[in-house]
Amino acid sequence: MPPSAESSATSLFFRAAPLLFVVIWATGFIVARLVAPHADPLTFLCARYALAISVLLVVALAVRAPWPRTGREVGVNMVSGVLLHGAYLGGIFWSVRHGLPAGFAGLLAGLQPLLTALVAAPLLGEKVGLLRWCGIGLGFAGAILVLLPKLGTGAEAVPPAALGVGFLAVLAFTAGTIWQKRTGGRMDLRTGNVIQFSAALVPTAIVAWLTEEGKFDLSPELWIGLLWAVFGLSFGAILLLLLLIKRGAVVQTASLLYLVPAVTALMAWAFFGETMNAVQIGGMVLAAFGVALATRQ
Repeated sequence: MPPSAESSATSLFFRAAPLLFVVIWATGFIVARLVAPHADPLTFLCARYALAISVLLVVALAVRAPWPRTGREVGVNMVSGVLLHGAYLGGIFWSVRHGLPAGFAGLLAGLQPLLTALVAAPLLGEKVGLLRWCGIGLGFAGAILVLLPKLGTGAEAVPPAALGVGFLAVLAFTAGTIWQKRTGGRMDLRTGNVIQFSAALVPTAIVAWLTEEGKFDLSPELWIGLLWAVFGLSFGAILLLLLLIKRGAVVQTASLLYLVPAVTALMAWAFFGETMNAVQIGGMVLAAFGVALATRQ
């Protein structure tokens, strides 16, 4: 490929990467709902991590990808793995399995850009200007409008434990993105993710062994969810997330998550027949406009 064509292809990829990330990331909540009747949540994540580690390890060895040179580099990747994969994904999958609607899980993810913006300035030195704050606020408002009809009362109320664990998962994800931005700039995405998934697997397996029955029924839905979770989410979404964090401001990257509730709602309509009303459609438009402001250079 000529250098100019290669440069154009690279530029096109990085332009499309944020949108591609949003679409793939939104499928995570659909997968959590799809596999919930067929497997215990942490048992499912253990299988997901183990398969991801196996594939990444083969790839890393085949291409002779560089491994961390010091114990510190290994350690910082382990912390990222525990936060981004173990605590966040474990909390979200557990919450969905115990009564948190998939759409509500998407709304909790919409809190993450606000949390990131609050700590990005003191911890990373990133300037969050007035225009970006306006975009963050509009994006959050749009996310609430998208999922407001899902916030039932009485028998439909979200269990407090599921809501609390889901919120703690979002806090862990916020901490993980900040940590990754500060420490993971030189991480090879192949070998680094072997370490991160391995670090997430250990505590997840321990908690699963202590609290779950190991349900894993090998149904077609479960296999579909597992394969997509590994190749679509663990490889596609996570690698795109780390790439976006590495190349851009962490607040800009986090602001993309405001689009996730809207995209999740569309997928829930397509796969599970959930309908959307005018308020939700308006929220989608508002969230998209907010992201455009928050991520504008």
